[in-house]
Amino acid sequence: MTEPKMTKAELDAFYAKRRKKNWAFLVILGGLAVLFFAITILKMS
Repeated sequence: MTEPKMTKAELDAFYAKRRKKNWAFLVILGGLAVLFFAITILKMS
């Protein structure tokens, strides 16, 4: 698999965008996990 050649600036921008997307994904996933645990604990008590 050959990647198209990019300049350093384009590469940095690309990775910054991907990192931001991963951050948002992790925050949403974490929020759902916390919500799930809270509901489980409330049901048990």
